[in-house]
Amino acid sequence: MDSLFELAMPWWEFVLRAVAVYVVVLVLVRLTGKRTVGQFTPFDLLLVVLLGTAVQNSLIGEDTSLVGGLILAATLLGLNWGVGFVTARSQAADRMVEGEPVVLARKGEVFWEALRRQNVSRADFESAKRKAHCDDDRRIEIAVLETSGEITLITRED
Repeated sequence: MDSLFELAMPWWEFVLRAVAVYVVVLVLVRLTGKRTVGQFTPFDLLLVVLLGTAVQNSLIGEDTSLVGGLILAATLLGLNWGVGFVTARSQAADRMVEGEPVVLARKGEVFWEALRRQNVSRADFESAKRKAHCDDDRRIEIAVLETSGEITLITRED
């Protein structure tokens, strides 16, 4: 029962580990692009689960106590709240964390290089066209990859 409350390392090391892992994973997720967050495929779900498993030991070390897990949970939730607080008040911080929307098509011209840079497959783009009831690229007024990973497509009348 003592191991439930006895920490294997000082409390501040849990906080330091949580901050380090949070920042590194946030940077890695941002570098992988918008699609990772916005359009969860089975591959993306698997990636999230494996990512959590991969960083587990970095967070917890050898500690298996209840208190250690609660310190980590509180730190991660606090960091998440803090990032939300800062990004809601600073456009620069928001751009750094969330990114900026990317134009994928305009006035009937699809920017295939932009789709490739953003890791948007042709199938994903065609799916967005179907959702917008657009059967022809020439009908696209603008298509934007939002910071959420969603593709917004506005069509024009013929």
